[in-house]
Amino acid sequence: MREIVLDTETTGLDPAKGDRLVEIGAVEIVNQIASGAVFHVLINPERDVPEEAFRVHGHSTASLADKPVFSAVVDDFLAFVGEDRLVIHNAEFDMRFLNAELALLGRPPIPADRVIDTLALARRKHPGAPNNLDALCDRYRIDRSKRVRHGALLDAEILVEVYGELTGGRQRSLSFAAAETARADGPSAPERRARPVPLPGRVSEAERQAHAALVEALGESAIWRRYAPAKGDGAG
Repeated sequence: MREIVLDTETTGLDPAKGDRLVEIGAVEIVNQIASGAVFHVLINPERDVPEEAFRVHGHSTASLADKPVFSAVVDDFLAFVGEDRLVIHNAEFDMRFLNAELALLGRPPIPADRVIDTLALARRKHPGAPNNLDALCDRYRIDRSKRVRHGALLDAEILVEVYGELTGGRQRSLSFAAAETARADGPSAPERRARPVPLPGRVSEAERQAHAALVEALGESAIWRRYAPAKGDGAG
């Protein structure tokens, strides 16, 4: 199953007040394993970036001035996400911005039923505990040392691991991958090989003769005769 793990960075908290997207990062996962396909773009928000937003993500008005506007990247973005499910932490925030940008271009919104909110998943699994991305990384021992500032692509890559932990998908995927590797690399059954020199018999000739004499003494009805080779059949 294909899903898109996604994060955004913005100029502020409310698109209704004129805040805009400045970055989108998205990672394709298939059966909850990253496929290697990503979508990442910095966006000129066509407005100033406030100082408080710059301190969060490090993108300034000057650094974004030569970047494409959203209308120039929207088709590539929509082609990448397709019709597949989006996995987002605190999805309500990101979806308000994405749909606000789409609305400015007269594009239809992305419906809420296509979205999985990992914050909601975390709150159900860990009620009463901190469930921001940093806290979840610490809980699940996921490396976040590179997360000095918020970055859409880095946060999406981290969220792939968090999502796997929240749903148990990482363990299932690793088990599935191990089974596939074993089937691909290992033989379906142990190979049988003939011994170059047969093992010596454990019954001596004297023991054979003593047993034959015992069977002869028991008469024609002896049960041993049902399993003994017939005389003259070549058996030794």
